[in-house]
Amino acid sequence: MESTSIYWKSPYAALEAMGIIAKVVNARHVKQVPGRKTDMGDAEWLATLARAGLLRGSFVPPPKLRGLRLVARHRQKPMSLLSAEKNRLHKILNDAGIRLSVVVSDINGQSSRAMIAALLEGQSPHEVLHLASRRLKADRKDLLEALQGELSPQHRFILKALLVHIDALQEQIAQHDAYLLDSLAGEEQDMLALLQSMPGIDRVGAALLLVEIGCDMQVFGRAERLASRAGLCPGNHESAGKRRNGRMRKGNRYVRRLFCEFANSASRTRCALQAKYQALVVRRGRQRSIIALAHKMLRIVYCMLSRSTPYQDTHIDYRALVVQRNAPRWIKALAQFGYLPAAAH
Repeated sequence: MESTSIYWKSPYAALEAMGIIAKVVNARHVKQVPGRKTDMGDAEWLATLARAGLLRGSFVPPPKLRGLRLVARHRQKPMSLLSAEKNRLHKILNDAGIRLSVVVSDINGQSSRAMIAALLEGQSPHEVLHLASRRLKADRKDLLEALQGELSPQHRFILKALLVHIDALQEQIAQHDAYLLDSLAGEEQDMLALLQSMPGIDRVGAALLLVEIGCDMQVFGRAERLASRAGLCPGNHESAGKRRNGRMRKGNRYVRRLFCEFANSASRTRCALQAKYQALVVRRGRQRSIIALAHKMLRIVYCMLSRSTPYQDTHIDYRALVVQRNAPRWIKALAQFGYLPAAAH
């Protein structure tokens, strides 16, 4: 059949339930053939190529992961709404003259939310100041100046509505995350642990990625095919012996978004991936460097899942880091319980 969008899913599920092995192929591979541009002609031509073995089937995850994809992809909707609502919160506060975002990195953090709630209750900036966490690096004088503003009744009404909506969206996202993690608590647990060993990938990110690409890397064959499916492979445009700057092809935007998020996190983590990013950003710029780092991380993930081995960083000795961070606490505990003399402590 010739189909687009999601219309292949119901026939594929019906054939799969009957034990019939079906293939979902990419029509881009054969779209250059002239004279076959009707739906019936396309279906006949694809059937002819399939009988000749000239079509390569696309990756279709097993039924369990296909069902979880609905949850994972729907999660992007409240995430987008949450980002938009946070931006509106920032805008309304600036409109009221409250420049909290200048001195606080996250206006939706615990301290910021407490201070905003206190302002909405009518407390003065001096009374609100004690709600600021000690971990805030901003000077208290600068923080007091940032809290000075005039909240009109209209500002208070919109801010209260925004805060209620933000809380509802965060609760909805937490429900999606809990459902995904509970559903992947079986055989996929080991793969989730493997993915979390790489810098930049947390538990929820690993679950979202596993739902998209699955656990079996043999269906892709090579890391290059997985990169091509995600739309993270380098552009390929050569004509008359000259290589030109080719654009990236379209791919699975959900996988590409995840790896770009992982790359952004890894670029701020002390590891070999950060060194790779810093070497690229000087001459390629931030956006291209993030794409290049995402491509590198995708190839590493492919090897990790194929070999069932955790990530091993070439620049960082993690055991030495653990000892460095915990040695004073360990020594203090050993001295406290008499395993070390008091002089050693």
